[in-house]
Amino acid sequence: MSGSEQPRWSLPLGPYLLPLSGSRVVGFRHGEAFWQKLAKRGIPVSILRMPTNYPPLEIGTALSGMGTPDLRGTLGTFTFFTSDPEEISRSVSGGRIIKVHFDDGHAMLPLEGPPNTLRKDERYTSINLVADLDPDLALLRLTIGDHSVILREGEWSDWIGTDFPLISHLSSVSGIFRVFAKQLDPTVQLYVSPINIDPVSPALPVSNPANWARTISREIGRFFTLGIPQDTSALRQNVFSLEEFRSQAQLVFGDERALLHFALKHFEGGLLFFYFSSVDEISHVLWGRHEPELLDVYRETDACIGDVRRAFPSTPLIVLSDHGFTTFDRAVHLNTWLKDRGFLSLAGRPGDETTLSNIDWSSTRAYAIGLNALYLNLRGREAHGIVGQGEQRRALVANLREQLLAWRDPINNRQIVETVYQEQASPQNAAIAPDLIVGYARGYRGSWQTALGGTPASEIEDNRDLWIADHCINPADVPGVLFTTCPIDTAHPRLQDVTALILRFFGEQPPLSRSPGS
Repeated sequence: MSGSEQPRWSLPLGPYLLPLSGSRVVGFRHGEAFWQKLAKRGIPVSILRMPTNYPPLEIGTALSGMGTPDLRGTLGTFTFFTSDPEEISRSVSGGRIIKVHFDDGHAMLPLEGPPNTLRKDERYTSINLVADLDPDLALLRLTIGDHSVILREGEWSDWIGTDFPLISHLSSVSGIFRVFAKQLDPTVQLYVSPINIDPVSPALPVSNPANWARTISREIGRFFTLGIPQDTSALRQNVFSLEEFRSQAQLVFGDERALLHFALKHFEGGLLFFYFSSVDEISHVLWGRHEPELLDVYRETDACIGDVRRAFPSTPLIVLSDHGFTTFDRAVHLNTWLKDRGFLSLAGRPGDETTLSNIDWSSTRAYAIGLNALYLNLRGREAHGIVGQGEQRRALVANLREQLLAWRDPINNRQIVETVYQEQASPQNAAIAPDLIVGYARGYRGSWQTALGGTPASEIEDNRDLWIADHCINPADVPGVLFTTCPIDTAHPRLQDVTALILRFFGEQPPLSRSPGS
């Protein structure tokens, strides 16, 4: 969702590469945001946690949302320290497991920070967490520099701030993290959250103005800055139990509620946008199997909406969920289906790894990457395209659509794909937009392997992951929800109508949809 531009000029000095010009983070979202239009007219805008607003636009006040990385530059990498003799140090999806040894109750826990961009090799920075265990009292003391934290088994720390050195005594970057003492006896198991950008001293742009995150921290304390702070990866890697994941998500919700109350306290008119990530992220792992626990999240969110109404009873309010949810029971390996029907050819052996590099492009007409995207190997667009842009393309699209819609699950004869949309990409997006969007039926979704271009052995299999629900399917099956105190004069509102409604309230007159839509 974003990238970084490195300094144009730098000075080599031993192992270091010292920048002589500035670097910057650039967002990949294009077009003019609806709140930009309002700001141009002098209307105050406050945008908290808007997805893909990283770095935040330099208008009004803003906190960046989904797409904001951790300090390592990833979308979230946890660290799990364990003294379990059965464990080994290894990298896992979304995190790192580190085997540690306690000698007479004492251990040094190496916590890896961001890559050192001032070094030629960009090796990762690190600090040591000094751990001292008192087995009699079942207490663990963690010392980070001159700061100590004492935890009991099952306890969470508050946010811990630390500096990761780039050049000793000269330059460092600040980060924050939480620690969970999962187990202290008979083995020590410590979870360390992804290292968030410190809002008190942000190393990357998370707010506008740049010091606004620091201003918020002075009032409510430190808070998460990671774009997706609920750690579903730790759950899916069995680092968290479901109850431990829920406790971590509850801490996130506490930060969200504090941020909302700060925004309400300082709202003096104009537009206030606030995004709750908890309903979505928790639904992915609770929907359909843990309904009472999921309803708790809805009740807490509803209570926050009540806080908004009490604070501003006469101010127009819009409450929007941009999609619904359903179960994810069966994982669809779309590239395998394409291979089995002659649309895709492999030069090597199929497997669970990313296989785009193993595709035989000379005889491949279509391939999948991403959860719903299907691409044609078009001549003139792809590096080794073989499909013509005219009648050959139209015939291939019709063939793919017909066969996808006719596809049935061999174990229950259910329809797997309900809709296949042909994209009409704008000229600026034509080189990268998918040709077809595959709308799966309820219970089905493109597999994680498909998202990376993988081609496993079977076309479809049971989803045994703890990510048990999703919404990346036929949109008619997972419609969003819109509540508004403002009248909207269209029977079938679409997502773009919400921004049009906001602009109309402030005097703009964009058209609303007149045809049924999702």
